[in-house]
Amino acid sequence: MTDIFDPIRYEGVRRPLLDAVSLPPWCYTSDAFYRREVDAILTRSWNLVGRVDEIPNPGDYRVFDLCGRSAIVVRGADGEVRALANTCRHRGTRLLDDSGHCRAIICPYHAWTYRFDGSLSGCRGMEKTRGFEKADHGLAPIRLGIWAGFIFVCFSDESPDLGTWLGDLPEQFGSYRFETFELVRRRHYDLDCNWKLYIENAMEDYHTPTVHRSSIGLQETDLIETVGEWDSIHMESEDTMAVLPGDTTPFPHVEGLEGRPASGDSFTVLYPTTFFGTTKDCMWWLQTIPDGPRRCRVIQGSCFPASTVARSDFGEHVGKYYRRWDKSIPEDNAISERQQAGLESPAAASGRLSVHEPVVHSFANWVLDRTIGRS
Repeated sequence: MTDIFDPIRYEGVRRPLLDAVSLPPWCYTSDAFYRREVDAILTRSWNLVGRVDEIPNPGDYRVFDLCGRSAIVVRGADGEVRALANTCRHRGTRLLDDSGHCRAIICPYHAWTYRFDGSLSGCRGMEKTRGFEKADHGLAPIRLGIWAGFIFVCFSDESPDLGTWLGDLPEQFGSYRFETFELVRRRHYDLDCNWKLYIENAMEDYHTPTVHRSSIGLQETDLIETVGEWDSIHMESEDTMAVLPGDTTPFPHVEGLEGRPASGDSFTVLYPTTFFGTTKDCMWWLQTIPDGPRRCRVIQGSCFPASTVARSDFGEHVGKYYRRWDKSIPEDNAISERQQAGLESPAAASGRLSVHEPVVHSFANWVLDRTIGRS
């Protein structure tokens, strides 16, 4: 039987970009390879949950699910944002779903009640249980980090901290001051494709004149040199590409942009599952949540500076941006599902890469470093 974890099988992927091939089809279809990714990558990485402005008040929460793990991200009475395991300490019942507001975290099974710091405050019926101490039965904490208003969680205690994971990303994008932005819309998409395909598609410009010929059209980008667990490509532009060609740009540029952010638009992957699109007037993010080797959920958030959101004409003009995203993202969704369908064929094989696909190549090797081992 073929050993899909034999490093020899990936020698072509390990070559320099213009000599290399893409990952083999089984990396997008195999249950065994996906299980290796869950253990070696997905549950050991920092994954985006959302924005702090989505949970502004004590008791506001959002549940984040990833590969069988679940975290409750909640703002406490002290104003702190924490992540807690979404499983009751009594007999394991899932506590909360989706997002909302609560006065306390109450188990729907036996009504064990927890404060927002995870401590157990009520457990009716346990009075006669010998040696039982409420202090010993709080919700397990999960690692949480916040950068520029973005909330991340990590399900591993062994991984580097968020600052190390981000590397120089905060420095390169610091002039945006994302902490002053507001999330104005979330969209969810359920897709029949492997999570890696979606990230790869987002990070190359080879497909844009074909897939996006009726929307955003041709884009030509350059690779940015980075430090940390991320890659980015940049497109020089005088104005924003966050609206469709021909639409006027209704909103001002972000105040104080410097360096590369002031010269155009960037497309950034924070490994493994987070994508940022940044332009001179706004930003959007995509979070790809894997659901087995052949399915994923994509969440898109749209963010603008608070000063832009406060404009009297914001509601009148933001539709131009929504039209752009609601046109181009479904195009990406459809081609990713079509690629997955093709990779299911017995005739599918690794393909050669072009000069337009440097992040496809670097992403493949980033994945192999963690699933197969560094060569």
